[in-house]
Amino acid sequence: MRVEKKVISNLTKCYSIAPLEYHGNRHLLVAAEKVDRCLLFDEDGNQEDVVWEEPGGVMTMVQVPGTDGQFLATQKFYSPNDSREAKIVIVTPKEKGDWEVQTLVELPFVHRFDILTRNGVRYLIACVLKSDHEYKDDWRFPGKVYSAVLPENLSGFDDKHQLQLEVLMDGMLKNHGYYRVEEKDVMTSVISCDGGVYQFYPPKEAGESWNIEKLIDDAASDAVLVDFDGDGEKELAVIAAFHGDKVRFYKKKDEKFQLEYEFGESRKFLHAIYGGMLCGRPALITGHRKGERDLMVFTYDQQEKTYKMDYIDRDCGSANVYHFQKDGYDKLISTNREINEVALYTIYED
Repeated sequence: MRVEKKVISNLTKCYSIAPLEYHGNRHLLVAAEKVDRCLLFDEDGNQEDVVWEEPGGVMTMVQVPGTDGQFLATQKFYSPNDSREAKIVIVTPKEKGDWEVQTLVELPFVHRFDILTRNGVRYLIACVLKSDHEYKDDWRFPGKVYSAVLPENLSGFDDKHQLQLEVLMDGMLKNHGYYRVEEKDVMTSVISCDGGVYQFYPPKEAGESWNIEKLIDDAASDAVLVDFDGDGEKELAVIAAFHGDKVRFYKKKDEKFQLEYEFGESRKFLHAIYGGMLCGRPALITGHRKGERDLMVFTYDQQEKTYKMDYIDRDCGSANVYHFQKDGYDKLISTNREINEVALYTIYED
């Protein structure tokens, strides 16, 4: 594997990344965890616009399906200890340098969310890291998962007219991890917390209940489902535990996921995660924010029947990554939060 790196911005505490279809082209959004900007780039890493200067606190951004550049974003989630004023906002482009921001719903401690579409109905699923706190590192109030049908027209929402949510699950201590996974053409949500990893399936029809399956009981910070070994069934790759130091792979045996492999080295504050194809092979990409702060890729070695690790970058402190392809090449954008660097990597197969 050969890697070319291009630094496309220096954004203080850069954190969230999302693709955005806008004016007929795919763009990339990057926003800061602390009080700083949200930036719009083209796929080559050229900055095209500043979406906002502040308030920041952006954990997640997701395009509203079928729109030209409209997206939802979290704001004011600055840390697990400073997110009581967190909310989800609607961001609508008007013209260059002018993006309208309206409140969709005020949701304290909202960390991850997504928009899932099934049988023509759009569902918002939102995860709060905790429900309350009274002092620093207070985890006595577990998080929850909320949902709502998302209307086609979002123009009627603002501070005084907010989307009504219902609770899908509560009692989720350190409710941190989220990853969208498609199962037989159905969008699902893989959600990780101290109580384990769950998979949420949206209703087949509006008004019906969500289906929730528990995959493992082990505490997890993030998880993905990918067929790494090519046997036709997906394995579960997990960062353990909350902001943890372990990379684990679980394989389904007797209808249950069982631990198959654990990376032997401790990597402090694992955070970034991508699971999918890379240079024609299934891969897990993850990065950690303390210690060596490396960005790593794991693949399955078919001859040795085990997982192997290689480096994409060293001492960068990635918070999040987003993978895409352009002109037949694999690209990876990473918010290297610990060095305030937004980097675009082109990855070539040897």
